[in-house]
Amino acid sequence: MQVTETLNEGLKRGYNIVVTAAELDEKVNEKLIEAQPEIEMKGFRKGKVPMALLKKQFGQRLLGEAMQETIDGAMNKHFEDSGDRPALQPQVKMTNEDWKEGDDVQVEMSYEALPEIPEVDLKSVELEKLVVKADDAAVEEALQNLAETAQDFKARRKGSKAKEGDQVVIDFVGKVDGEAFEGGSAEDYPLVLGSNSFIPGFEDQLVGVKAEEVKDVTVTFPEEYGAEHLAGKEAVFTCTIKEVKEPVAAEINDELAQKFGAEDLAALKAQIAERLEAEYAGASRAVMKRALLDALDEKVSFDLPPTLVEAEAKQIAHQLWHEENPEVTDHNHDEIEPTEEHNKLAERRVRLGLLLAELGQKAEVEVTDAEMTQAIMNQARQYPGQERQFFEFVQQNAQMQQQLRAPIFEDKVVDYVVELAKVTEKEVGKEELQKAIEALEEE
Repeated sequence: MQVTETLNEGLKRGYNIVVTAAELDEKVNEKLIEAQPEIEMKGFRKGKVPMALLKKQFGQRLLGEAMQETIDGAMNKHFEDSGDRPALQPQVKMTNEDWKEGDDVQVEMSYEALPEIPEVDLKSVELEKLVVKADDAAVEEALQNLAETAQDFKARRKGSKAKEGDQVVIDFVGKVDGEAFEGGSAEDYPLVLGSNSFIPGFEDQLVGVKAEEVKDVTVTFPEEYGAEHLAGKEAVFTCTIKEVKEPVAAEINDELAQKFGAEDLAALKAQIAERLEAEYAGASRAVMKRALLDALDEKVSFDLPPTLVEAEAKQIAHQLWHEENPEVTDHNHDEIEPTEEHNKLAERRVRLGLLLAELGQKAEVEVTDAEMTQAIMNQARQYPGQERQFFEFVQQNAQMQQQLRAPIFEDKVVDYVVELAKVTEKEVGKEELQKAIEALEEE
């Protein structure tokens, strides 16, 4: 076997690999010798079939396997000897397309090598950690919000008109073409106006009604409505208004606390304070993580594989285009050309991605099975009723597994670096933390 370098420019590499016919023949013979003891053929005892006959019977089929294994072996040996790590799967193609049995095999291999990542003195990284305490005002504000979510309704004065946000208690009967339809009627139904729980347009027509009033509401079922016999049809609902109620916030007391699973109001306040500080800590970590990535980005500089940068820039451009055009839900659109800004962001992401991967590898950072299972469970919650199918999909999809593993790995590497860095805590108010978060979102 002969390996000849044809390209060595920056991170680009190219090689010609020649596998001789004799090497292929030897590989085929090795495979036949290995299989011979288990082969049975009419007229011969098991394991006693002559090699010449085996070669005639199976040689052609084994030749392809031998060719692939020999080329793979040559590639593996090359990477082992050179120390190169390809950024993406190497491109391999056979150059003598008129090849026939008995000829040498000539293969062209090309790839972009991952760069050498420079050492970084992580102990020299200086970071500021914003610390926010859950003060009484923040707890009280959260309590008020909880009370509003636990709101009740009380009857308005007789003759009052219903407003958006009010609850109307109604009996209704729906008809299509003058005929009542199944599931189109109910009694004593409590409907909150503005909740959008009914067909579009239904609730709007009940704004301004009074108790004891009867009102016909005319709506058109959406074309994509679940019940085919109603899809796109106009319906008239005769509504009898039995009560009009206004929303009232729940009282902040032990009873409210018990609604939310706490023993009493003091326990609920403690839970709220704990939850708020966990939220503050998460936001603070996001700010510090960005500062860390900025610091690392300034400390390192190395060549980047052009194909990785190009692929990342295209992905960024594509994602941002869809965010600006949310009405386009498929990918049937013209190719989005990355801008200079997209390319710069792609370079940063690739550089930091390679650096974090190197740091994680050297620190032997690993994503555990338990962490992966938790990540899959979190993702599966987005598909209620289809959790099992999602689990099976992930198990069979290596790319999806990598998408779930990558952010976990990155966060664990970030935690590792933060432990080594010089971190100074700074106590601030939640407003300052909020401004820091908003600044991240604007970048």
